[in-house]
Amino acid sequence: MPYEGYKNLLVQKEGKILVIKFNNPRKKNCINYNGYKELTRVLGAVNEDEGVTIVVFTGVGDFFTAGNDLSQSSEISDMDAYFKESNATFKAMVNSFINCTKLIFSLVNGPAIGIGATIVGLSDVAWCAEEAYFLTPFSKLGLVPEACSSFMFPLIMGRSKATEMLVLNEKLSAQEAYHFQFVSRIFKLSELESVVWPKIRQYAELPPNSMRECKRLIQLGLRENLVRANDAECEALLRRMYDDECMQAIINFAMRKSKL
Repeated sequence: MPYEGYKNLLVQKEGKILVIKFNNPRKKNCINYNGYKELTRVLGAVNEDEGVTIVVFTGVGDFFTAGNDLSQSSEISDMDAYFKESNATFKAMVNSFINCTKLIFSLVNGPAIGIGATIVGLSDVAWCAEEAYFLTPFSKLGLVPEACSSFMFPLIMGRSKATEMLVLNEKLSAQEAYHFQFVSRIFKLSELESVVWPKIRQYAELPPNSMRECKRLIQLGLRENLVRANDAECEALLRRMYDDECMQAIINFAMRKSKL
């Protein structure tokens, strides 16, 4: 079955909705290498499922996702092979978002950091809880924008605000996210079952072929730029991984985390 056998994601088909939950609450739903492979697999599978009209991403517990699990690299022996394989895996995962024919809905239940924030930028619709915030600390870690955020963030929120986030590591609150059109609604967590999910279920009943064709047309002018951005970002990211600046920043980050 296409929606079984996931360890890093909680995948549930509910009527015409496929719910994908980041499921690592002990680590604030951080995503590891296997989690990226699972995302690619499930987004590939849902394209073949005629019974699904909407894919909803959300998180288990208080976080949407706190981003990449940096602790996973501590026991790697062949770093060169690890860098290249991880980069290829990440690139394939982003492409699976670009190539998904179903409507992708980000229901941001809490903080979205790193890939958590950039996934929202790739989504067709994004709503967030009042408690949510968005943070992309790429330069702090000696890295570069990812998941097409170098293209989508300026397109969505303007160059100045995008630069504040992607280069200067500024946090985006829920209210700012709404103001800068990064999300289209803010909801109360207490209203998830009474208001939010009923609305999404209502959307899921819209004619599926029409929904798919509408998405295709909306994405028509974006897709080539998204693919180009993903290629360029992953190429730059691989170069950064070999840079002493990046390695030292990640070591410093891991040391700070170990002291908490």
